[in-house]
Amino acid sequence: MSVLSAKAFESVTRLFHGVSGIRLGEHKQALVAGRLQKLAQESGEDSVDAYVERLVGGHAPAEEMTRVIDRLTTNETYFFREPQHFNDLSVRLRAEPRREWQVWSAASSSGEEAYSAAMLMDEVLGDGAWQITGTDLSTAMVESARRGLYPLDRARLVPPAYLGRYCLKGQREHEGQLLVARTLRQRVRFLQANLMQELPKLPLFDVIFLRNVLIYFDNEAKGQIVRRVLRQLKPDGVLYTGHAESLSTLGLPLRTLATAIHGHG
Repeated sequence: MSVLSAKAFESVTRLFHGVSGIRLGEHKQALVAGRLQKLAQESGEDSVDAYVERLVGGHAPAEEMTRVIDRLTTNETYFFREPQHFNDLSVRLRAEPRREWQVWSAASSSGEEAYSAAMLMDEVLGDGAWQITGTDLSTAMVESARRGLYPLDRARLVPPAYLGRYCLKGQREHEGQLLVARTLRQRVRFLQANLMQELPKLPLFDVIFLRNVLIYFDNEAKGQIVRRVLRQLKPDGVLYTGHAESLSTLGLPLRTLATAIHGHG
């Protein structure tokens, strides 16, 4: 099977950007080629370029674009990534334990971020009034998050007490994996959502995690996404962004509370 040509790469990334808002630079060509090659094989095409031509020409089934999005947006993450945010959340939860907490993991990937917050909230709030919503562009990631089954190496930052309380160690065919406990999974719901489009019906949130996703967008798209997300944040709510993501030049109605921690401006 042939490699992905520069022309086909430009065509498919332009299509992908139009659907998702995500720009894939030339340095991603090898990654895109590898993932599309598998899709081309699965669809019976003789070459990656032929697969792209069928996709861009509108001759592929509608669900094929969903498969492309799923493959091109798959990113590995891990539990308790950027722990400063979870330390900050812990302080906020302990200051208002009787509050009805709503938390949104807005780019939840395979769910580790949402379940990390759930472990912390269960420890602090127990059976109190709290719920977590996770959303992601990829339907495959949403289904994976709902299962709550992960390689053990993604739990390297999980406190040992949490591992014992909230995670089940896999046996036999699941050796080397962990399963998030059902009691925790019942507190977290996952939905498909495109942050560049109208969002599904969501509540207002006290806390929103919008981390390590804005780096894939240009400044115009970043501004659109953050403004859309902010409409779901309560007036006294807090927005967590990735430490490598700067919002200072976007003219957004935000005030910085601490590094990568924001409130309404």
